[in-house]
Amino acid sequence: MAYKSRKDSTLPLLVFVTVKSLARMIVLGIILLYLSVWLISATAIKLKVDTLFYSTVSDMVPKETLLKLISEEITPLRVMNEEELQSDFDWLESVTNVSLFDPRSLFGREIPGIENYHTQIAVAGKGTDITNLPVESPAPTEDQLKNQEIDQNQIDRANGDNGENIKEIDKKSVFIYHSHSWEAFSPLIKNNQTENPASTNEKVNVIAIGSKLQQELAKRGIGAVQDKTDTTQALKEKNWTYYESYKLSREQVQEAIAGNQDLNYLIDIHRDSQPREITTKTINGKQYARLFFIVGKENKNFEKNLAIAKELNSALEKKYPGISRGVFVKTKAEGNGVYNQDLTERAMLLEFGGVENNLVELYNSTEAFAEIFAEFYKEDVVEVNG
Repeated sequence: MAYKSRKDSTLPLLVFVTVKSLARMIVLGIILLYLSVWLISATAIKLKVDTLFYSTVSDMVPKETLLKLISEEITPLRVMNEEELQSDFDWLESVTNVSLFDPRSLFGREIPGIENYHTQIAVAGKGTDITNLPVESPAPTEDQLKNQEIDQNQIDRANGDNGENIKEIDKKSVFIYHSHSWEAFSPLIKNNQTENPASTNEKVNVIAIGSKLQQELAKRGIGAVQDKTDTTQALKEKNWTYYESYKLSREQVQEAIAGNQDLNYLIDIHRDSQPREITTKTINGKQYARLFFIVGKENKNFEKNLAIAKELNSALEKKYPGISRGVFVKTKAEGNGVYNQDLTERAMLLEFGGVENNLVELYNSTEAFAEIFAEFYKEDVVEVNG
């Protein structure tokens, strides 16, 4: 009689038990799946899940991708959006934000610090390269904003007779606002101890630059409205975070436009976090805080707003060589990517100076920009009215 091993006799039993266990798990999984579907379909959870799902997908998938997909089936969309659809379409980059020809798009999400180098340099100012790209300031802490002592002497010296004998312009066509109104300047705060100064005092933060620009435009016959909202406080009141500051400023811009259809020009004023040697330029014996333009790529008006930024930048450099650090393009990978620039075809984000610039240098640059903008405005207003 042939010997039959114990191993051979138990193998079929093990297979049977395994198959039986898998079958139980599959049946149990199907039951749980049906229960989940019923729970979502038969209760109020359905609305929340649907809303979350669709909003998440909408945020993840660029509108150009959706437009391309839908237009394949709906002919009128191809006709109405011929300009948007005629360019070469990179499906991989559109869906994943990964470009085969730019390793930063892949590794930038994994290696700390690399994300700073996503920013595209559309026009490089003198000395501008990937080593000194714009650096966005972090949100201020509550302790940072306490017990600040401002340098009133410097403020008075810079302001002089600002605001006096300026004729009020009835028609307002420029809206000046500040998505990060807390961004301040070290020389204006006596006891500043941080690398990224912040303040809610509008005399020492970017609101002061907006006020100066409003006055300089009025001197040249251009009416402007300035929003002086304390972004820090407004975010706190809404229980919103720093990352929702552009959501807040968007509400401000939309409300302003709804109340005044003449507001065609939007200027969001910020300041950079780079040090003085990068953000300061002496031109004809006069010191200027260098400025630059940020253009969001994730909106329908990207090309038109980029063209205006380039035109203004070119005019500035022609009259004040070295005053501009250039024109930069940002996507959602390294910032907001929209910056409210979808709301008009004449929207810009301007960064004046850096953390170490004083008010005189900042005002010099503000006057220079107002002069160049006024020249552009006089030619462009004909097209706007048309």
